[in-house]
Amino acid sequence: MGFFDKLKQGLSKTKEALNNKINTVFSTFRKVDEELMEELEEALILSDVGMDTSLKIISNLRDRVKLEKIEDSEQVKVVLKEEIVKELTKHDSSLKMNTKPSIMMVVGVNGAGKTTSIGKIASNLKTEGKKVLVAAADTFRAAAIEQLEVWTERAGVDIIKRPEGADPASVVFDAIRQLKEGDYDVLIIDTAGRLHTKKYLMDELGKIQKIVDRELPDVDQEILLVLDGTTGQNALIQAKEFSEVTRITGLILTKLDGTAKGGVIIGICSELNVPVKFIGVGEKITDLQLFNPTDFANALFE
Repeated sequence: MGFFDKLKQGLSKTKEALNNKINTVFSTFRKVDEELMEELEEALILSDVGMDTSLKIISNLRDRVKLEKIEDSEQVKVVLKEEIVKELTKHDSSLKMNTKPSIMMVVGVNGAGKTTSIGKIASNLKTEGKKVLVAAADTFRAAAIEQLEVWTERAGVDIIKRPEGADPASVVFDAIRQLKEGDYDVLIIDTAGRLHTKKYLMDELGKIQKIVDRELPDVDQEILLVLDGTTGQNALIQAKEFSEVTRITGLILTKLDGTAKGGVIIGICSELNVPVKFIGVGEKITDLQLFNPTDFANALFE
């Protein structure tokens, strides 16, 4: 099965939830009027698209209906899908990792799929012929280091680790030294996800960032936030909170298979001004792939 088919399969519950709500509105309200718009707005909100994004999409829909003098509800449906696709495709989702070496720092709360995402990304990069090093800088939990070891072994990439409680910044410093000596292409840095202690997290990420900027001033950097797709609107709230703590360049949405809450991606793309870079639709090492907004939209609406 190709990844697009896997994507369609993984998003089937989200597609069903979104399309069922939209189709119910169009079957109930045939006339193109304000009542139709309000019902569509509610359908989007109930599909985890989010309040602000739903209001924006319907506002744009109203403008187009008026401008293009649309009176057929089926045409309204076509335009609605176009507006949703527009929100999904407003950012460039490609990875900015063109220098050798490049840095990828991964942040996110424990349980969102951070460790497994790192393992899967490392495996993808290795498949592309890249030499990858992983820094286990989440030293707060021994389990985090052990889990990362399992995944790096599975991916066939190297890891730098220190005992539980070690200074995360010192782990990153050691990893950068090995990165230079070992002629690696990519360094992936795991970080602790203790968002409830924002000040500590901010200080820790700040120290790591300072070392990276000092030791590797001219390399491409991606700072990716891992979000659990099954949490719906909570994922959006979490993303906003992390954005306050550190500069986020992209998002990883995990666990989209088996949930009806995948509509949150539309809201995230619209509200955060941060692109989704990876999405996960399964547990296999190949089930986390670069986000393709067009494929995602097609999987939802085909």
